[in-house]
Formats: sequence, C-alpha cells, structure tokens
Amino acid sequence: MWCQLLVFALVAPVVQAQVRPALTVQLPPADSLGATGPLVRATGVLRDGSVRELLDNGFPARLTYLVELWTTAGWFDRQLRSTTWDVVVRFDPIRRLYDAVKVVDDTPTPLGSFATLADAIAAVEQPHRANIRAPVDRSRTYYNVVLTLEMLSVSDLDELQRWVKGDLSPAVRGRRNPGTALSRGARTLLSRLLGGERRTLETRTETFTAR
Repeated sequence: MWCQLLVFALVAPVVQAQVRPALTVQLPPADSLGATGPLVRATGVLRDGSVRELLDNGFPARLTYLVELWTTAGWFDRQLRSTTWDVVVRFDPIRRLYDAVKVVDDTPTPLGSFATLADAIAAVEQPHRANIRAPVDRSRTYYNVVLTLEMLSVSDLDELQRWVKGDLSPAVRGRRNPGTALSRGARTLLSRLLGGERRTLETRTETFTAR
C-alpha cells in the first residue's frame, strides 16, 4: 500500500505538469465586435516531448494561424474574409539561445531571444489580436480559427541557411531554393522518422451579430 502511494506521489506532479495543446478565441466586447478582431491564443503546442526534442536539435517550429470570418446568412455558411500570421521558433546552438519571430503581412517582428525554451514558449503563447473585423450589418457571423504546427518541413530545411543569415521571410513562407529530388526526399524521410509531421488544432466562436 505504501509503495503504491509513493509511486503515485512521484508520478502525480509529472502528470499535473503536462499541458494539453489548446487553441482559444476570445471575442471583443459586444460594443466592439465590428471595430476590432478576436484575441487568439495557443497554449501547450510547443510543450510536447517530440517537439521539444526537435527544437533542441536546431530544427525550427512554425506555427501558422488562420482566422476566418463566416456568415450564416443564406442556405449555407459562407466565408467573408480571412487573415493569417506565423510564429517561428528555432534554437541557435552557437549562441545557445531560442529565437522567436512573429510574421504578419510578410513583416517579421522579433519576439526576443531566450536562454530557455520555457521563456521562449511563454513569449509565443501571448495572445494575438487578429486583424479582422465583422461587418456591422446585423448578419449572424462567427470566427473559425485553425492553427498548424509544422516541424522540420522540407521547405524550412531548404531555407535554413538563409534563416541563419537573417533572411527570415523565405524560411517562414516556405519558398525554397531549387534542390535535387533525392535530397528533398531524404529530408522528408528524416522528418517522418523524427516525428516531424504537421499537427493541427481548430476551434470556432459562438455565432454573434456586430452592431
């Protein structure tokens, strides 16, 4: 009995420390629904063991956020507009620092360089105000949000050297220099072996009317 209690006492803190990936969307106040966009926040996405391992080995993580505004007017729901942005995190083994960058409208904004991954994650998990607004026309609308985490993508690896040199945009947007099919295929295989598949979270708000 005492052995079982001891094992539980040792395991319980580890279980409690785990953070399940979550994607949340917070609507602005009712009187601001047509003037500002929602607050979007992802938590726990970079805390997975395999993701942390890849980051610690120098492979970048790219989080792509897509916010869509939909209307329920008519027979079928219809998309009105959308906006997207990226957050990129990578570990620099030479400087022993984690760099985090947010890219909105192809404009990179450094979030900082951090000595620990925990500090980098804390910066990345800050909520972001999406640049999208609902029309003030009394239509019923809602936001649908999709987050895609991509680890060790072929496009990122092809542009990794340019990223290191400071050319952030190609690495973030996936534009790569021409390479042989053999090298790209080998890196794709390596990605799968290391567990670098794409992961997706999706959520939506309740239906609302902007006035």
